[in-house]
Amino acid sequence: MADRPASPPPEERKKLDAEAKKKEQEEQSKLPYKWTQTIGDLDLTAPIPANLKGRDLDVKITKNSLKAGIKGQEPIIDGPFPHSIVVDESAWTLESAKAGKELNIHLDKANKMEWWAHVVTSAPAIDTSKITPENSKLSDLDGETRGMVEKMMYDQRQKEQGRPTSDEAKKEELLKKFQLQHPEMDFSNAKMG
Repeated sequence: MADRPASPPPEERKKLDAEAKKKEQEEQSKLPYKWTQTIGDLDLTAPIPANLKGRDLDVKITKNSLKAGIKGQEPIIDGPFPHSIVVDESAWTLESAKAGKELNIHLDKANKMEWWAHVVTSAPAIDTSKITPENSKLSDLDGETRGMVEKMMYDQRQKEQGRPTSDEAKKEELLKKFQLQHPEMDFSNAKMG
């Protein structure tokens, strides 16, 4: 079994992905809030007892952290963001919902080209490489912008995994081609970048 390829066959990969997704969904469902994101912002909702009003809540949104909950109780969410936000464009509201009330928090991401793995770093992370561009309304973008965003997302994933970005991969490819065309030259000290 030692000579087995590094990546599992497609059917096994599908099974592993499904298991990872199930585990991720279970972790996320245990959180006292639900959250969704687009490439540019993030929205969080949490159920609140119907008898409470806005003044009963303690919500602090800063550039790098969030604390929200009912005054005098354990916070619903409390911790640093994985990335910074634009405070002036972020807000919270308390709204009526089917079963009581709902705290809604809207966060405007400072970097509009970045997926978040979690709202706060203490929460379980999701696999951002599995986010499909449809979630982010990428289909609304024109071809050139969409291509650029997808390339940036690809490069970010590559960086997170310690792999070369598309530009670095292109440079390496060019260097390899050049080396093949010029076998007489010594490239042992060639530096990329």
